[in-house]
Amino acid sequence: MKMIVFSDSHGDAVSMEEALKKHRSAEVIIFCGDGSRDIQTIRSMHPDKALFAVRGNCDWYCDFPDVLDLELCGKKIFVTHGHLFGVKQGLQRYIDYGHSNGYDIIIFGHTHKQLTSAEGNMLLLNPGAIGYGGKYAILEINDNTGQVTATEYPDSGMPPLKL
Repeated sequence: MKMIVFSDSHGDAVSMEEALKKHRSAEVIIFCGDGSRDIQTIRSMHPDKALFAVRGNCDWYCDFPDVLDLELCGKKIFVTHGHLFGVKQGLQRYIDYGHSNGYDIIIFGHTHKQLTSAEGNMLLLNPGAIGYGGKYAILEINDNTGQVTATEYPDSGMPPLKL
């Protein structure tokens, strides 16, 4: 399963649409908040794709949840914007939450900075801000092996992370 992960569009639905054109095979869109109107536009343009979205600290009039618990391809995934976990002050609280609740993947935004790292056997993923520099991530889960691969776009110079 191929997923495209966005966060922090802040009025830039055009950059999301451009990324979706490059990755037409993505079956799922995950949005980590701060651009609820933008993701509604994308939803209307791509009704064929599954879409999961959370609200960010700038999504004042939005009915998206603050957090999502997903299970996709046998992987337990936690999605939030990040402000409720204080990710700008550090990630340890968020990492501890992920480990203590048995998540395979935790995804967030808010900092506008890309991050792809392994914390033990858990993937920590921030796609960066699509609205500031066009940053996003592709997350793939092999249906047969369960291998998880995360790739940052545009090319950050970091090789894809495989778990």
